[in-house]
Amino acid sequence: MDLFPIGRIISGGQTGVDRAALDFALGREIPCGGWCPAGRRAEGGPIPECYPLRETETGVYPQRTRQNVRDADATLIVTRGPPGGGTALTVRVAVALGRPHLILDLGRLRLGRAAALLRQWLWQVAPVTLNVAGPRATEAPILGKRVCLLLGRSLTGSTGAPPPWPPRRPRQPSLFDGGENL
Repeated sequence: MDLFPIGRIISGGQTGVDRAALDFALGREIPCGGWCPAGRRAEGGPIPECYPLRETETGVYPQRTRQNVRDADATLIVTRGPPGGGTALTVRVAVALGRPHLILDLGRLRLGRAAALLRQWLWQVAPVTLNVAGPRATEAPILGKRVCLLLGRSLTGSTGAPPPWPPRRPRQPSLFDGGENL
């Protein structure tokens, strides 16, 4: 099956899988971005400015996770073993929001098989914006390199114009605007 033409890759910028996805996108000149906690908070210190991420209103990881799942057309979750911590939260958020997601356990699957499954899923779901998530570097040190290889065997940049980032959302009614929008 052919490589899938992706319009944008997003992630939360954490060390490990998130940054590997952004590094892959930047190296291939695929538009990228995503939401990160306020202060660019991550394991090991602030997320470097070379990653084109937007900060959430708070410095908590769950808000970043929810916004990335919400603003992507689909989420790829790469693990080495069962999802835990923030990776498990990503799965729960995707399920709660009814968003397409695929979990690939690279501790169980050979890279070639994982890439074939990913390509098949991408062609079925046809996302324009793909969120990539998984454990941080201290939880799965070698996974970042394998994610780059996986994405290289699965994705190519789209030839179309990249989708706007962040996506435009209709204004939500507020209890503080006098009720005229309720």
